[in-house]
Amino acid sequence: MAWLERPDGCRLYYELHGPSGATPLVLLEGMGGDVPGWRRNIPALSAEHRVVAFDFRGNGRSDMPDEPVTMATFVDDTVALLDELGFERAHAYGMSFGGMAGLELALTHPARVRSLVLAATHAGQSHRASLPEGAHVPKDRPFLALYSAGFARDHPDRIAEDIVTGSRNRQPAHTRRRQWETVQAWDAWERLGSVACPVLVLHGTEDRLVAPENARMLAERIPGAQLVLLEGAGHVYHAEQPEAADEAVLVFLRRVDGRSP
Repeated sequence: MAWLERPDGCRLYYELHGPSGATPLVLLEGMGGDVPGWRRNIPALSAEHRVVAFDFRGNGRSDMPDEPVTMATFVDDTVALLDELGFERAHAYGMSFGGMAGLELALTHPARVRSLVLAATHAGQSHRASLPEGAHVPKDRPFLALYSAGFARDHPDRIAEDIVTGSRNRQPAHTRRRQWETVQAWDAWERLGSVACPVLVLHGTEDRLVAPENARMLAERIPGAQLVLLEGAGHVYHAEQPEAADEAVLVFLRRVDGRSP
């Protein structure tokens, strides 16, 4: 475990996994997420890549200042970490809020992004597709929105494990508000045609937080983007179907790196 201190004093927690000489892959987590949220994916991903897993400011074990931030703040933190580690270019894999940060990273620092995985995310409020009727969950169990209805019904033990793991580094209300404000102020829809790197758009068909239609919209608007839909998976598709999610990502990255059979 290690920390990177930013010029404003905010310390960012990060971990490195996998062979030191492998192509770097930076994982960009969702709002309120933390590194353990990738625990079912890091073993497979790090078998082929030098995985950089870090907590955004306001998440996990990173510092949680109550100060205004923009999407550029999270991008700058990511670039600073890549600089600290000596990585000129990296694959970027962002889910949900992390997908938005990854998209902004690819748009503003194209030379640093080898490829981009946009998972369970959207391009901003101006063209965000709405959830269908009936996609809501009981008010006393809002966490169920992270999962597909079928997974929530059939795997209460896995959900209980996720709750315990997530509670160890609980996000305070003020940083969640700051990240929410960031999302409300950010939009990349009109810039999607400028994304220059290879892109994989990944989404669960039963996502109850970010409508799957957003994935189709991203894939249609980003030049050359590939779309993979995980049938029956919810918002945390990578926790529900880790093997399928990891395989989709690794197949894409192998092709980008020229390692396809």
